[in-house]
Amino acid sequence: MKTLSMVLLVLSGFFGLAQQGWAAKGYVTDSFEITLRSGPSNENKIIAMLFSGRPVDIVQTQGEWSQVKLLDDNKEGWVLSRYLINRPPWEVQARKLQEDLTALNARLGRVQKDFADQSQERQTLAGELKKKSEDLEVMSKEYQGLKKGAEGYLKLKTLYEAAENNLKAAQDQLERLTAENESLKSSEQNRWFMSGALVLLCGLLIGGIVGRQQKKRRSLYS
Repeated sequence: MKTLSMVLLVLSGFFGLAQQGWAAKGYVTDSFEITLRSGPSNENKIIAMLFSGRPVDIVQTQGEWSQVKLLDDNKEGWVLSRYLINRPPWEVQARKLQEDLTALNARLGRVQKDFADQSQERQTLAGELKKKSEDLEVMSKEYQGLKKGAEGYLKLKTLYEAAENNLKAAQDQLERLTAENESLKSSEQNRWFMSGALVLLCGLLIGGIVGRQQKKRRSLYS
């Protein structure tokens, strides 16, 4: 009874389409192979055999026959209307659903793989971030130590430069005093030399004078 009701429903739908006068899409019914004939009767020539699920355009309907046009090769002919349905056959729908399911599973596999790769990448980045944070902390401590060392170095540098300037000034003063001392020593030696020469000259003069006087005395007594 269900089958008969479905056939009647399909036929009524096709009759309505024929009365409207425009083509509708249909399919060869489930689990059938039907004949495509040149006219609306079993006496007309068979043009082709149509397998279940083959899509057709329904051009018009006359009685229990429908004129159809094949969508893949543009052939036209007549088939019994009860062998047409207005939905894809269950087998075709099941096959399409299976293809969609396979595609979805493949897509799900790619998504899961991408998620796993991204998770691994996130873990890698998190590890690198942790390592860089630790390195930054070590560098910060080293910087603070260098900063303190630099402050001590600047103080030592200032003290060293001051000591160096003082040493240079002392060396300059020592050289000046040494030069003055040498000059004084030379001047003192010259003074002593002149004093000695003067004393010697005075001695010679005195000796000469005394000698003359003695000669005069001797000449007077003789």
